[in-house]
Amino acid sequence: MTKADGQRGSPTSYDVAQRAGVSQSAVSRCFRPGSSIAPKTRERVLSAARELDYHPNAMASGLITRKSNLVAVIISNLTNLYYPEVLAELTRRLSDRGIRVLLFALQAESEVDAMLDQVWRYRVDGAIVAARLTPAHLRDFARHNVPVVLYNRFGEGEPVASVGCDSVGGERQLIDRLNAAGHAVFGIISGPEDNYVGQERVRGAQQRLEELGHRSLLVRGEFDYESGATGLRALMEMTDRRLDAVICANDLMAIGAIDCARETFGLRIPHDLSVVGFDGVAPAMWASYRVSTIRQPVRRMTEAAVAMLMERIADPDLPPEVRTFAGKLIDGMSARFVS
Repeated sequence: MTKADGQRGSPTSYDVAQRAGVSQSAVSRCFRPGSSIAPKTRERVLSAARELDYHPNAMASGLITRKSNLVAVIISNLTNLYYPEVLAELTRRLSDRGIRVLLFALQAESEVDAMLDQVWRYRVDGAIVAARLTPAHLRDFARHNVPVVLYNRFGEGEPVASVGCDSVGGERQLIDRLNAAGHAVFGIISGPEDNYVGQERVRGAQQRLEELGHRSLLVRGEFDYESGATGLRALMEMTDRRLDAVICANDLMAIGAIDCARETFGLRIPHDLSVVGFDGVAPAMWASYRVSTIRQPVRRMTEAAVAMLMERIADPDLPPEVRTFAGKLIDGMSARFVS
């Protein structure tokens, strides 16, 4: 008599194997993502499991395999709030592999130290980190035997597996198009001081402008709508309203700058002022804005990050690898570009 026929307690894989007429190893393979099992056998096992109301015990499986099937995703709230596709894609791709996500959200990238103290309390199999990690942080991951992949940033002084968008190359594309259209007075609205991605974008823009012989004015933003508007007001004051183009480190600040230009200064976008962003987020494509920007290939980047992490969980001795993806230039309607 099985437990489902009257005995107390939850049904086990042994009960399912008996009901389906297969081995316990076949039951295990059926519920292990990526395992090979004949379709007819799988259906018999799943049918027996439904009849017995059997669900595999993830914790028990972890004790056997010495894997928790948990992956830490460390991401800043700025990325989460203003680019939610990143978190959604990472979660979906990990879930497809039977991996559960343990999310750690940072208010600022400078909070990594305190966050890692929490991460070590869990037996995660690996981590995908969209925040700046110092060489000391990376050595901590190695000491805890936790493979790590950096998302949209690269190691600084310590080799580490990384996936990123070519921020510098993207900014150069935008600057070249603005320069070709005759813009001469440039302003830049950057991201937070401790944000790696924002700093890279500003570096790319400033370098290209300097190469072309242009001087640029810089004001700091926070990647939010309000700082886009505040940044534009500051730049207009600094240039006595003789501003040709505004380079925003992300799309949300570009949207804030566009609204401010229209409502506060009565400017026509892009006839009187060009505004460019970076990311390619959905609101930037709305008809009222149609921001000229660089769209990051989020799906390709998240797919690469998850694949690289799973490879390193399976083989911790794999050497560091860096994959860089080019963004796509979106002409939009917020900047005067030469066709």
